[in-house]
Amino acid sequence: MPEGQQVPKLHHGFNNWAIKEQPLPMKFSRIAGEEDELWWEIEFDVPKDAACVNFVVNCENGWDNNGGKDHKVAVALPPPYTAETAEQEAAVRDAKRLKERNTAKEKAKAVLRRQMKHVMFTEPEVIEAGKPVTVYYCPDDTVLAGSSQVYFTGGFNRWAHKRQLGPAAMRPPGSSGRHWQVRFNVPKDALQLDFVFSNVPGGDGLYDSRNGFDYHLPVVAARGEHAVEMAPVAKVGGLGDVVTALGRAVQEEGHLVEVILPRYDFFLQSPVLAGQMRYETEFDWGGTRIFVSTAIVEGLRCFFIEPRNSFFATPTVYGATMTRVMADCAGSGLLWVRFDFFCKAALEFLLKTGRQPDILHCHDWSTAHVAKSFWEDYQPYGLSKPKVIFTIHNMNYGQKKIAEAAEFCQKFTTVSPTYAFEVGSHPAIAGQTHKFMGIRNGIDTELWSPTENIFLPMPYDADTAEEGKRRAREELRKRTNMSGWQDKAIVAVVSRLTPQKGVHLIKYAAYKAIDRGCQFVLLGSAPDPKVQAEFDELANELGHGQDAGFLFKYDEPMSHLIYAGADVILVPSNFEPCGLTQMIAMRYGAVPVVRHTGGLRDTVFDVDNDKPRAAWEVVGSSDFLRDQVDETNGFAFEGLDEGGFDYAFNRCIDAYYNDRAWFRSLQARIMRQDWSWNRPAIDYVELYYSAIRSS
Repeated sequence: MPEGQQVPKLHHGFNNWAIKEQPLPMKFSRIAGEEDELWWEIEFDVPKDAACVNFVVNCENGWDNNGGKDHKVAVALPPPYTAETAEQEAAVRDAKRLKERNTAKEKAKAVLRRQMKHVMFTEPEVIEAGKPVTVYYCPDDTVLAGSSQVYFTGGFNRWAHKRQLGPAAMRPPGSSGRHWQVRFNVPKDALQLDFVFSNVPGGDGLYDSRNGFDYHLPVVAARGEHAVEMAPVAKVGGLGDVVTALGRAVQEEGHLVEVILPRYDFFLQSPVLAGQMRYETEFDWGGTRIFVSTAIVEGLRCFFIEPRNSFFATPTVYGATMTRVMADCAGSGLLWVRFDFFCKAALEFLLKTGRQPDILHCHDWSTAHVAKSFWEDYQPYGLSKPKVIFTIHNMNYGQKKIAEAAEFCQKFTTVSPTYAFEVGSHPAIAGQTHKFMGIRNGIDTELWSPTENIFLPMPYDADTAEEGKRRAREELRKRTNMSGWQDKAIVAVVSRLTPQKGVHLIKYAAYKAIDRGCQFVLLGSAPDPKVQAEFDELANELGHGQDAGFLFKYDEPMSHLIYAGADVILVPSNFEPCGLTQMIAMRYGAVPVVRHTGGLRDTVFDVDNDKPRAAWEVVGSSDFLRDQVDETNGFAFEGLDEGGFDYAFNRCIDAYYNDRAWFRSLQARIMRQDWSWNRPAIDYVELYYSAIRSS
């Protein structure tokens, strides 16, 4: 381009400028032409409902607007939309989603491999069946640090192969080295190498088994006929999104997953189940007739237990207020009777239909009774194969049943590593911590996706987040009657208003946000009328201005718009077993400000204080300076007081107003992070295998 040559800009719209959302000005690109000619080109998307394109061009202070009439180009009408067209578009969307899921899964596995490489690696890096391999091990950051001898014990194909390795003494490192090593040949029919390290050749001693998961590496070019796979996983009970999303993620890893649920009356109104519920079987048990129906839900085979004693003829899952639920959880009320009945009815269904899953995975207090009942009433009488996994979703409910399940299960988990540490000394589980661990939950990244979302004014991704979020802010302000003057930062809360969620700090944050020149939006409601009255008063005080919006209800479509329109999301919880809000918010580019507790600590890494931890957890880097990575994604505080909140919130708002370009880059960065079920599913599959091997 000749020096000083100005680049023209295109200003365009559609349907005689009638489509409200007009694109931003775009720069042309120069293309080759004759020596005395100057040609420019530009490419843009045309909406499906466009009939014509209107445009003008400017360069510096000059405009080409076709003599004041603007340029206009007709848009060809699309071909008729048919069922075949719809199927083709759906197939393209499905293929795109599958590709994105597979890419995300491979990235999650790559992070795990990189983290393991900090402790061990092999030569060659890709292990081949029928060829030798050397395993190198650095115990410095493991339980074997300082050991005078290290032993290697290995096997193949999830330890199912007839050939076993060791325990073999590893060769110690040289005077300047850090890695112990062992060399062996890989069988020709191996699919996977499995191994652990120890400081003894067997018996009592220290073992590095990767927290009970063991080390696993794939083997390529295997010629065996049998794949390494696991038989069915039966999930008893349902915790909404978690069981569905985890079940799908595990199933996508190649395992068969079936879910067993009570059949509540309100299921009959579900559009998901409408028309596809089918009769499966029936049997007499517990003094009543039990019918079992089945349906495919979110790709999972689900079975619904329906006793004729009306135990589940209720309008809600618990059929009671949360006050009643908590009272029953503390004692032995009707809820216990109902859910204990369901647990045994589910086991009876498995026994009578001849199912022998490898794993029974039960969730929270409502299905905790599965663990005890299985071993006492079913394992000795034919349902002999399964091992039991139990997951605690919240220690606040059903502690008596949680203690029972912790005793009888083979492994049990909670929904984040930090929450596992926080509750590890609780009397209900303190004696069983040797089989207890935390695995964080994930989010459904197809449900919570700004790239394909009918609730947003425009789809966007990390590359187009600035424009996408700008339009979402405009729409959110219209929906909440807030002013668009100065395009202030929008600070949002999407939460149940309960003591657990830090309601005292949420109220404080509303005032603080407006004081700092921001706008505040809240979506949620309080089950406690007293707490709700306090927030009604807050809304009356702040909601009549132009900088606050309050929506006291559950509104999922609105939550999508809030996540997209928000610059900042607040999660100041007193405690939080996992928390989904912060992960969903990051998916939409809303920067989280959180209290470092439970799963919030495991997913939000402070931009000033957590660079090493963020690099390790997000990309598997043990040295963020060497690798030049910054995966921090939010602002965090420790205490429960206003001063602690101010420490995080003020830094966030200062960054927004003092360095807007950096803040926008932070929003794009957090959108690229993966908080799906990809990594948790890998950990759960390893946990299932670990339980199968347990005695």
